[in-house]
Amino acid sequence: MTQSHFFAHLSRLKLISRWPLMRNVRTENVSEHSLQVAFVAHALAVIKNRKFGGQLNAERIALMAMYHDTSEVLTGDMPTPIKYFNAQIAHEYKNIERIAQQKLIAMLPQELQQDYRGLIDEEHYLPEEKSVVKQADTLCAYLKCLEEISAGNNEFTMALARLEKTLALRHSDEMEYFMTVFVPSFSLSLDEISQDSPL
Repeated sequence: MTQSHFFAHLSRLKLISRWPLMRNVRTENVSEHSLQVAFVAHALAVIKNRKFGGQLNAERIALMAMYHDTSEVLTGDMPTPIKYFNAQIAHEYKNIERIAQQKLIAMLPQELQQDYRGLIDEEHYLPEEKSVVKQADTLCAYLKCLEEISAGNNEFTMALARLEKTLALRHSDEMEYFMTVFVPSFSLSLDEISQDSPL
């Protein structure tokens, strides 16, 4: 049986810092970001199913969100201002991401590749699944901005404004529900979010 370096690579996602050009009160890595995106994507899918007539597989979407940035273990996290500087750079970076995704899948034993291809390779996402993962990814970046600004770091003010525009473009009923019910707590202190919690 041949050895695989797939999970050894994934374990290094914790070494890749996000927001590399920004001064951070607390550094965020790709591994913890991916977990938060999985939490939020799962919630968005559940909300859509329960409240807005959706028929999404929330567990599959949570897994897709867990794996959505795994290619960054090979490419690193490209800062947004550079990644989207112009259409040509954005297009080329998408090609690089796709090559990295294929390389990761190829690290797996042949008999497991098909099981992971649908989680790692965005080409295998259904449009509605992709939309939920993108919404969750954007929401988590927005939440990071709220946390940094709440901690007194104004470095994230313009990023917050840019993400508000992106969220408006990706608007959905389930996102509006999440933002109304869950997002306000992210600007509160531990004491404030603890005082109303049932014991």
